Amino acid sequence: MILFSHLKKLDKPLILAAVFLAFLGILELAGMVQNDSVFLAHQNKQIIALVAGIFIMFGVSLFDYRFFKNSSYGAILFYAGIIILLAVLLVAGEQTRGTVAWFKIAGFAFAPVEITKIALVVLLAKYFSGRQAEMYRFFHLIVSFTYVALPAALVLLQPDLGSALVLLSLWLGLVLFSGISRKQIIIMALCGVLVFTFAWAGFLKDYQKERILNVLNPYHDPQGIGYNVIQSMIAIGDGGLSGKGLGYGSQVQLKFLPEAHTDFMLASIAEELGFISILAVFSLILIIIWRIIKVAFIAENNFARMFCGGMALLIFIQTVINSGMNFGISPVIGITFPFLSYGGSSLIALFFGLGLVQSIKVRS
Repeated sequence: MILFSHLKKLDKPLILAAVFLAFLGILELAGMVQNDSVFLAHQNKQIIALVAGIFIMFGVSLFDYRFFKNSSYGAILFYAGIIILLAVLLVAGEQTRGTVAWFKIAGFAFAPVEITKIALVVLLAKYFSGRQAEMYRFFHLIVSFTYVALPAALVLLQPDLGSALVLLSLWLGLVLFSGISRKQIIIMALCGVLVFTFAWAGFLKDYQKERILNVLNPYHDPQGIGYNVIQSMIAIGDGGLSGKGLGYGSQVQLKFLPEAHTDFMLASIAEELGFISILAVFSLILIIIWRIIKVAFIAENNFARMFCGGMALLIFIQTVINSGMNFGISPVIGITFPFLSYGGSSLIALFFGLGLVQSIKVRS
């Protein structure tokens, strides 16, 4: 009876939107299986990840989120555990295409950076929610930046520039939510320009610079750095309004579009299911963000509001970056589309985060 009452309080539109979006990605994987049996394993793993994610979301919703609000140790231990995982990963992780980003366990790959994003939102929500009246002090900006700098540095060592940028963007967004002054915003902007200049001059590798410059003109190297983006734009254009049909997209099925199931899942769906499906994808994302923000408005404390804001921000950031990659207006930096792209770690981590949002909803 208590469990039934708990389930009634959950945000059903949020659950349905997330599940439908994940199902659409699995449907596209099923279309890829027709011409390449390798994708059957991807499809099955994604189904397992979706089912596991749903159960995890329900399980986490039973957990009282106020443990993180009331106990500094809870947020710190969660964060510390993730830092340890990221450090161990550099030594014992599986290297794929020059990147050490996954643990391989019983045939499944686990990327710690995905749950790191959620842990960081928890920690920053805890830190900022108790200091909103003191955010005029630069000390708090420095301390909070230290929290994000450590995991970002470990992620950069993998190397994974895209995920490191997501972590930094999360910090920046939550800092703005916390209510800093206009003067602090200007100073942060100037620091950002200086950091980017320094990174361009001495940190970014040549191929990373080329990816950034490629946004201006992907056709300057159509067979090299610009190839992925060009093929993605061709796939989106070929799909038209209603698409070529599931399993019949030439760019997808003939392998002209690289990473069609991960980075460019959006372009894959556009080619085979058409522009209508893209509208459906963005509508579902908007519903997810809207429902999370709605929970934030009814939340009873600053921690809950900050966490919901961070979750909505995480989904928004990854949607914007991945969409930009697919449409050729942002560099290709390996960020998946939330819920849609293949990747069990991302799917489970996002459902874990939604579980905490549901916990807030139930207790508000």
